[in-house]
Amino acid sequence: MELRRSALDALLMSDPDAKAAAAQALLARAAIDPIADESPVPPADPDALPGRPARPELRDHTAVARRSPATPLGRATLLHAIAHIEFNAINLALDAVWRFGGMPRAFYGDWARVAAEEAGHFLLLRDHLRSTGHDYGDFPAHQGLWSMCQRTASDIVARMALVPRTLEARGLDATPPIQRKLRQAGTPDALAAVAILDIILREEVGHVAIGNHWYRWLCEREGLDPVAHYRVLTVRHEAPRMKPPFNAEARRRAGFSDEEMAWLASD
Repeated sequence: MELRRSALDALLMSDPDAKAAAAQALLARAAIDPIADESPVPPADPDALPGRPARPELRDHTAVARRSPATPLGRATLLHAIAHIEFNAINLALDAVWRFGGMPRAFYGDWARVAAEEAGHFLLLRDHLRSTGHDYGDFPAHQGLWSMCQRTASDIVARMALVPRTLEARGLDATPPIQRKLRQAGTPDALAAVAILDIILREEVGHVAIGNHWYRWLCEREGLDPVAHYRVLTVRHEAPRMKPPFNAEARRRAGFSDEEMAWLASD
C-alpha cells in the first residue's frame, strides 16, 4: 500500500491497541512502500480525525484532576495521563506522515519510526495500568496535544517547530521530576513505572531531535532564521510558554543550540 494512505488509515482507527499495532506495522514498510506526493483524501467529517475510543472522557485541561503519586490511585492517575499523551503522540506522528507531501523519503521514515516508538510507549504504560487494576480510559483526560496539531495543519514548518520541539520537548523537562516522586513512593509498581519512563525519556530525546532536524531543514529550504522564526510561530499559533526547570542535558542531546537554550532561560 501507499505509505501515506496507510498512515491515514491508522490515524482513523479508534481502538487503541489496533492503532498501536498499525503504527508499528507502518515502520516495517516505511523503507519500501511507495510514497505519493499528493496527500490522501481525508474524511469529510473533520471530527473523525483522529480516531479515538469512547473513553477516556475528554475535558479541558483545567478540569483534569491531579493526584499525588504517593498513593496507588494517584500513581494510576498520573500514569494514565502519560499514557494518554503517548496515545496522542502516535496520532501526531501518523498525521505528519499522511498530511505533508513533497518531503524526502527520510522524513516519512523518521515519523513512521516515531509513531512506532510512541505506540511502544503507550503499550508499556497500558500494560502497567492493567497490572495495577486499571486501564486506559478509566480516568478523564485532555486533548491539548491534538489542538496544536489542528492549528499547524496547514504549515509544516510550524508543525515541526511547535509539536516535537515544543510540546514533546516539555516531556524531557517533566519526566525526571516525575521519576523522583515515584522513587520516593518506593513501591514495586512505582519503581516499575520509573523504569518505563527511563525507556520513554531515552526515545523521546530522539523524537525531539527528529523535530529539530526537520525544522532546521525546512527553515534552510525556505530561507528562514530558525531561532527568529520560532519566536514568530509561538506567537502566531499561541504556543504555551516554556517554563523552567529545563532538562538542559536532554535538550542538548536532542539538538537544541546554545542560542536556543539561552533564549529559553531568558524568556
